[in-house]
Amino acid sequence: QVQLVESGGGLVEAGGSLRLSCAASGSIFSINDMGWYRQAPGKQRELVASKSRGGTTRYADSVKGRFTISRDNAKNTVSLQMNSLKPEDTGVYYCAADRASMRSLPVDYWGQGTQVTVSS
Repeated sequence: QVQLVESGGGLVEAGGSLRLSCAASGSIFSINDMGWYRQAPGKQRELVASKSRGGTTRYADSVKGRFTISRDNAKNTVSLQMNSLKPEDTGVYYCAADRASMRSLPVDYWGQGTQVTVSS
């Protein structure tokens, strides 16, 4: 089993920045992909960004150029730097990890979620 604990999130004005962090513990050796999904009210959960153990990154088109994912394999952490935030970025952000790819659901492991609210 893998446990994921998120930190960060909160309320920010449009154009502002936030940083999310996630620490993994447990059977870390089994994990390949780590990253973030988000879910807005009334919408499906969507992939925001992911990074494989080997460094391959993937971003949703809507966040390219604004969000940056980073991963520290030695510390078992993944972070998401979010810049130029827009109201449509509002939602619950979930740290996620998968033994293979988290490109699509289902994903093996989830954090508890952290709220990000961007005011206009």
